[in-house]
Amino acid sequence: MGSKTGKPTLSHSDSSVGAADTETDQENILAIALPSHIAGSGSLDRLVDTARHYAQHAASENTLKAYAKDWEHFTRWCRMKGTEPQPPSPEMIGLYLADLATPAGNAPALAVSTIERRLSGLNWSFTQRGFALDRKNRHITAVLAGIKRKHARPPVQKEAVLRDDILAMVDTLPYDLRGLRDRAILLLGYAGGLRRSEIVSLDVHKDDTPDSGGWIEILTKGALLTLNAKTGWREVEIGRGASVQSCPVHALEQWLHFAKIDFGPVFTRTSRDATQALQARLSDKHVARLIKRTVLDAGLRSELPEKERLALFSGHSLRAGLASSAEVDERYVQKHLGHASAEMTRRYQRRRDRFRVNLTKAAGL
Repeated sequence: MGSKTGKPTLSHSDSSVGAADTETDQENILAIALPSHIAGSGSLDRLVDTARHYAQHAASENTLKAYAKDWEHFTRWCRMKGTEPQPPSPEMIGLYLADLATPAGNAPALAVSTIERRLSGLNWSFTQRGFALDRKNRHITAVLAGIKRKHARPPVQKEAVLRDDILAMVDTLPYDLRGLRDRAILLLGYAGGLRRSEIVSLDVHKDDTPDSGGWIEILTKGALLTLNAKTGWREVEIGRGASVQSCPVHALEQWLHFAKIDFGPVFTRTSRDATQALQARLSDKHVARLIKRTVLDAGLRSELPEKERLALFSGHSLRAGLASSAEVDERYVQKHLGHASAEMTRRYQRRRDRFRVNLTKAAGL
């Protein structure tokens, strides 16, 4: 949506965060202090520091980064429209949502899910700055309802990595140290139905590192993972496989043994020549890149152009693959994935239950 004043149009994809705005955002998030009428003391000051530390973990790091980018985009949009972002104006936010849903130059309109996420980001940011955003205001609800009605599309699901797929992907990996690590990542992520953030946040033991998202315990029958997941703490049992070549627990043991890891992050970076494990924890982006690279190397969906093949697969492909491949009662899959409802589990089961029950014939037709 261009400006009649001749000001340049703001691209919907522009998500650069200025240093000054990032610092301001951090200051607002951590703006926790004693009331002005309370005298400070050593113990109270330490509690303030503790409260600020907890405030930093009120949401995941990735969520906070996304919210910071949402706020940066909105404040820049306000400046270009000649208005201030604070206090929140439902009228201006309604116009902002309408702008996001309108193509601008070479920038396409945002998806409805992205627009809703942007609104959630703004709500978070306003709250951190001491303002209350009335999301039920008609200037917001009416515009958002219209956007949904006109632009909403069925969700685009990532392709599930099925049994034969994961075996083909694993077969593309070498047997050097990096290959052992990546093999363990793929097999453990698949058998555990894990999110990529859950994979890389694992430690060897409980409380090994401050940024731990869980730990592992290797037992005779398999591995027990204790995870601090999106829905809270949960345990994931990963049994030993029928074959050493495809067993996720064996792959994990091989990586830990040859990498000489007995403390700290389970999955770390390796030296350039892949002969030594380093101390730095892997980023969850490595899991996404690993899946896409091995999908290409294994020749999955080779009938499609490379760009389309890469777009089909992501970190969630492992999670969806387990849900689609495990021929067990649905409730066991639901528990394994940590879903609160069976309906959520069914979203991950790509084509598994299609036409299994034919209600047309059952109705006598």
